[in-house]
Amino acid sequence: MAFFKGIFYILYRIWFYVLVAVPIIIMFPALLILSSKESWYPQFFWMARNIWANVIIYGMGFVPRIEREQKLEKGKSYMLIANHTSMTDIMLMLKASKNPFVFVGKKELVKIPIFGFFYKRVCIMVDRSSAKSRSAVYERAQRRLNQGLSICIFPEGGVPETDVLLDNFKDGAFRLAIDYQIPIVPMTFADNKKRFSYVFFSGGPGRMRAKVHKFIPTEGLGQEQKRPLKEQARALILEQLNRFHGSSNVTDTDD
Repeated sequence: MAFFKGIFYILYRIWFYVLVAVPIIIMFPALLILSSKESWYPQFFWMARNIWANVIIYGMGFVPRIEREQKLEKGKSYMLIANHTSMTDIMLMLKASKNPFVFVGKKELVKIPIFGFFYKRVCIMVDRSSAKSRSAVYERAQRRLNQGLSICIFPEGGVPETDVLLDNFKDGAFRLAIDYQIPIVPMTFADNKKRFSYVFFSGGPGRMRAKVHKFIPTEGLGQEQKRPLKEQARALILEQLNRFHGSSNVTDTDD
């Protein structure tokens, strides 16, 4: 039995990367054009959200269930944050927001064949070990916010250790949100680690629950309030993670 489970996990992993790559290959000319100018990014985002992410989510047998306490307003900028445990966090975040946003993520993802090519062109990459890189990220994020886009940061700064439910949050997302006086949109992803974690022999089809919490306003706040804001957001997500893992009742209000 263990042998057959191992074969399933290997094929499941391969199938995931096939689903990641094939839509990109098919849409390559359009994606190449739309990623060549920052002003065309909303159209690139539409294709990534409505085609690429859906192909992966439903092709893997995932069933997204998104509960929303508040909805994003069209044309408004936000700081989107969520707990981070899986590569599928990218697809679920795309599913959760119709408003175009730009990911801030680790530079190592550039190494993924095909995906990495466009990741490098449209996302904001960060080398967390380099102060110069972190400063450059801040400048690029400012430019994107000035264009009316939103920003998505996974504030743990990486995937936590296996036995850690939610790691401590870094400052970057909250510093930017205060500087630009934009609302923080906390989201809790319940099942992504179970569906497709970074542990190779794990995962499988099933529901993919998320909750979009009420937004945390930053209007009128200064940088001296960055820490309590960060702690508030983390406590909210941690509480919801505990609720998710203690109860299976989640209302599907995905639009």
